[in-house]
Formats: sequence, structure tokens, C-alpha cells
Amino acid sequence: QVQLVESGGGLVQAGGSLRLSCAASGRTFSNYVLGWFRQGPGKEREFVSMISRTGDSATYTDSVKGRFTVSRDNAKSTLYLQMNSLKPEDTAVYYCAAGRTDSTRDGRYAFWGQGTQVTVSS
Repeated sequence: QVQLVESGGGLVQAGGSLRLSCAASGRTFSNYVLGWFRQGPGKEREFVSMISRTGDSATYTDSVKGRFTVSRDNAKSTLYLQMNSLKPEDTAVYYCAAGRTDSTRDGRYAFWGQGTQVTVSS
């Protein structure tokens, strides 16, 4: 089991920045691929980003490329998502997730946090 707890969400104006964190406990953090997903109001949950076990490889959905940066600190068992140039359409609950394989599909991730709300005002 891996327990994940997100933090760092909040209300920000368009063009602003936020940094999300996801603290993990339980099994060895570095054994897992980590992902960020989000679910906007009235929308299905969607993939945002994922990062490899060592942190040397990352993937982003097109809508956040160049604005969001995912990183991890295996020594601290923490995942991050730096979000810059935020847009109102980024408004969503953001979830971190841990899985065994690289995937943009949420079904591939076995462990999930409770989510943190990000609201971007125009």
C-alpha cells in the first residue's frame, strides 16, 4: 500500500502560479511511476503528467506543455507539480497517483490521493 496526500491547491488569478505537492508513505516510493490527473467541473478525470521512477523522464498532456513541470524527490518521498501561466480552464481537482507502469490511463494507477482543488479566476 502507498498512501498519498496532496497539498498546495488554492485560488489564483489567471497567469499566476501554484506548486502542488504529493507526500507519500508506505512502500518504497522510488518503485512507482507517479502521475498527476485532474477532474474539472462536469468533466471526466484526465491525465496531466507522469514521471518515471528515477525522475529522468516526464510526459505531459498537450494543454499543459511548457506551463507545468513535474518532478519528484525520492529521498523525501514527494511528488511535485509546478504550474505556471495558469488559465481558467486549469480549474479542477488535482490528484496524484502511483502505479507500476508508464501510462496516461488512470486505470493503470493503483494508489490515489484525495485530491486538492485548484481554482483559476479570470
